[in-house]
Amino acid sequence: QVQLVESGGGLVQAGGSLRLSCAASGRTFSSYGMGWFRQNPGKEREFVAAISRSGGNTYYADSVKGRFTISRDNAKNTVYLQMNSLKAEDTAVYSCAAILFPAESYYYTPRRYHYWGQGTQVTVSS
Repeated sequence: QVQLVESGGGLVQAGGSLRLSCAASGRTFSSYGMGWFRQNPGKEREFVAAISRSGGNTYYADSVKGRFTISRDNAKNTVYLQMNSLKAEDTAVYSCAAILFPAESYYYTPRRYHYWGQGTQVTVSS
């Protein structure tokens, strides 16, 4: 069992930056691939970024590539999402998720993940 708690969301102007954190409980954090997803009301959950168990491989949605950076610190049981050059269309609830034994293609699919955080709101004003 893994519990995930996100933090770092808030209100920011377009062009600004935020860093989201996702703290995981348990001693097996390094066994999980980690992902960030976002969702707006009435819309499907959207893949944002993911990182492999060791941190050696990262994956991004085209819409955030070059602006967002995912990283993890296995000693701190934490995964981060650095978001720069934010746009109004980045506004959403951002959730982190943990996945066991991920094939590369699994990272992009929400239903493949085993555990989810409660989410944190990011609002970008234009």
